[in-house]
Amino acid sequence: MLSITLAGEQAVLLPDKALWLPAHASLLVADVHLGKAASFRRQGVPVPRGSSSAALQGLSVLIERLRPRRLVFLGDFLHAAQAHNPATLQALSCWRQQHPELDLVLVRGNHDDRAGDPPAELRVCCVDEPWPLGPWALCHHPVPQPQGYVLAGHWHPCVSLLGRAHDRLRLPCFWFGAQVGVLPAYGPFTGMHPIAPAAGDRVYAVADDTVVSVPACG
Repeated sequence: MLSITLAGEQAVLLPDKALWLPAHASLLVADVHLGKAASFRRQGVPVPRGSSSAALQGLSVLIERLRPRRLVFLGDFLHAAQAHNPATLQALSCWRQQHPELDLVLVRGNHDDRAGDPPAELRVCCVDEPWPLGPWALCHHPVPQPQGYVLAGHWHPCVSLLGRAHDRLRLPCFWFGAQVGVLPAYGPFTGMHPIAPAAGDRVYAVADDTVVSVPACG
């Protein structure tokens, strides 16, 4: 993990592709895309099973370690309407029963508009962006907001690192500009998109169990 100062407060970047705000006991993740593999299989695309379970198990590990009061999903919690299938909903229900006291907040994203809100029994507070938390404006779309420094997802950001043998490695990353910060996609079955940082932006790549600062050169 790597601790930085952002909007005047401590923010901890986790190699699990999550952000921890200790002053607010809040854990943030973006773009979980639960049920994405199931949605593809419904369309006849043969993709592996287990991505949603892996995402939920990873969240449980973080919850047990950090003991947050609140878990905020920065949009795209469910991938599509097809994610409301028995297997995905059963996995979600079992996961929720393991963390009954945890406050869950979903800041709706574009996929949530199509998928619909999670079932009421999961007790997820669903809100539109921006959702205020301390100096932050929590969003899905990385667009500046007058309410505060934006923390968002949507872009699935990554950086490319060039090796000595001229090989190229793409890594998910955290990207913090002057007014907007973008988290890497948390879901294991999501793509990545290269970013073009501006001068002065801070970029931190996620490599296995480490978060490292990299030059903001794209």
